[in-house]
Amino acid sequence: MIKAIAIDDELLALKVIENFCGKVDFIDLEKTFHKPKEALKFLEEYPVDLLFLDINMPSMTGIELFKSINQNTMVIFTTAYSEYAVEGFNLNAIDYLLKPFTYERFLQGVNKANEYYKSQQPRDTENTSYLYIRADYRLHKIALNEILFIEGLDDYLKIHIEKSKPIVARMTMKTMLEKLPSQEFMRVHRSYIVPFRKIENVRNKILTIAEEEIPIGISYEKVFFENFGK
Repeated sequence: MIKAIAIDDELLALKVIENFCGKVDFIDLEKTFHKPKEALKFLEEYPVDLLFLDINMPSMTGIELFKSINQNTMVIFTTAYSEYAVEGFNLNAIDYLLKPFTYERFLQGVNKANEYYKSQQPRDTENTSYLYIRADYRLHKIALNEILFIEGLDDYLKIHIEKSKPIVARMTMKTMLEKLPSQEFMRVHRSYIVPFRKIENVRNKILTIAEEEIPIGISYEKVFFENFGK
């Protein structure tokens, strides 16, 4: 079950979402909020999986609210203004619903959320060999054994892959590490995560993968050499 809340300064819009969520068996709409600051207080204590979030609100825009939360939360933006769509998708939104939207259109959005939610849950042995990442408006299935290394770029990660273009996703290093098997991947620098199997050599606190030189940070050095030696 996907835990969700809805945030919109229009009470009628919240009623529509509440009604539509009641028809979907995999969405648990826990609360609705017409004041963004109240929603932020709630999220500090009760993290959720999905936000239905209006963009054009007077006290705080939905974009500002979403950027301010420290959670890896899915978001479906709702608004009457189509010009916000590009910015919404730049934040890797699950979907963007233009008001007034039908139940059928709403269902398309929550089905996307359900697909992504399922992809992030613990999987059986066969599927643990893949990493599922949402980027470029789509869900990417990446074979773990094809990842060369992962590079941190401010609020984004660049996943370098064998014989393929890198994939850039909005995600923190911490969140990425939680998705990767710890026995195969390790953070070696504040800006790099590497798979042990791809390391070609290590020299003077520099490791090489596919002819790329990656520094080993001072704070990661001890743990790296303890594990690399094994």
